[in-house]
Amino acid sequence: MSLVQRAREARQNAYAPYSKQKVGAAVKATSGRIYTGVNVENADHADWTCAESAAIAAMIAYGDREIAEAAIVSSGTHPICPCAACRSRLAEFGTKETVVIMATPDGSIERTTLRQLVPRHYRALRD
Repeated sequence: MSLVQRAREARQNAYAPYSKQKVGAAVKATSGRIYTGVNVENADHADWTCAESAAIAAMIAYGDREIAEAAIVSSGTHPICPCAACRSRLAEFGTKETVVIMATPDGSIERTTLRQLVPRHYRALRD
């Protein structure tokens, strides 16, 4: 199963009663293991969990520390870019060449790298 498919599958479990924007993420660690996450909303709109953050937290919890590739599947007809906080989290555990795939449930896909998403991260991205 592809990384995008894993993110699509995880997306079904997102909890998004306020925004109605279900998001699923999958990160593939350099070990080859894949971790998934979903967005989780609550009434305190300032304290939501992004899907990317949930997937990265799962990766860290199981002992992996480096992202080889990430996929984010969101609601809507156009792929969305990770928010600034999630781009920073991806950069913390990725490299300049880490591939980030942004997709929709219907199959629209955009591919980029962390170098393109976070060209001037405050911590120098690893090669």
